[in-house]
Amino acid sequence: PMILFDNSSLPPGWVWDEDLKQAAVVNNLIAVAFCLIINYVNATMVYTFLKHEMFKATPRYILFIHLVINDIILMTLLTLLHLLSYIVFTLNLSLCIVVVLLATAANYNSPMTLAVMSLECYIAVCYPLRHSQICTVKKTYIVIACIWLINALDLFPDVFISLATEPLEFFHSRVWCAKDRALRHSYTIAKDKIFDAVVMALVWLTLIYTYLRILFTAKSAAADARKARNTVLLHSFQLLLSMLTYVYYVILYPLQSMFPSSQRGIRFALTVIINIMPRIISPLVYGLRDKTFRKYLKQHVLCAKAIQ
Repeated sequence: PMILFDNSSLPPGWVWDEDLKQAAVVNNLIAVAFCLIINYVNATMVYTFLKHEMFKATPRYILFIHLVINDIILMTLLTLLHLLSYIVFTLNLSLCIVVVLLATAANYNSPMTLAVMSLECYIAVCYPLRHSQICTVKKTYIVIACIWLINALDLFPDVFISLATEPLEFFHSRVWCAKDRALRHSYTIAKDKIFDAVVMALVWLTLIYTYLRILFTAKSAAADARKARNTVLLHSFQLLLSMLTYVYYVILYPLQSMFPSSQRGIRFALTVIINIMPRIISPLVYGLRDKTFRKYLKQHVLCAKAIQ
């Protein structure tokens, strides 16, 4: 559902006038700056995770760092394509397909991982005595592998269909890199809508069920009730932002119809809101609010000597 780079908003025979160049430069600089800052913070979180064994032995932190790694993949691809848009303008279609597959998988992984994190939080709050038995490190990595497998089963058939239906010359052509340009078969478009709807429904059902149970448990518990409620609210907001990726086109097409002269600006704004803003929330929810993680993270961010 994510648009990486697309000039479909420009009419045939378009030319770069000075206003268009200036607006595009500003948009790309803003996007690249956001991506670099987020990647720096996220890379520091990954380093902090790898540096201390206590994090690698805790399912909650493993799930969180999987979320962060997906953010790094997505932000790196966005940064790369924003920069390439001013160097080569178009990409080889085969390379574009690889980029689209990685970016789409990373984009889908985020809400799925957040749903699993909500289940882990639900078990920790509602079944504390069984949490260590249910949520183990081995099971956590198996769940992460299943998330990637689900995405692979969704995306690779699109590639095989494209190989079977498109002429060989198509894969040697150069295109503006977007999923609807690289994998354009009607089956792929219809299947994506169904997959989006199923995943959205499952994640929202998981979110509603687990967080209602957590809220009721937090209200009945005397200790840390306020912190639990705040964590639930922040997680809900993070999931809401991540789920916006599934309604990208639902928002895009009506806005483009209403404001046809601002289509590139609309795409840029949606990219920032849908693809970048949720990646800013992730460090705030876990990296900064978690006291244990924050203690070690601050040292690495500030390039201080780590606690041995």
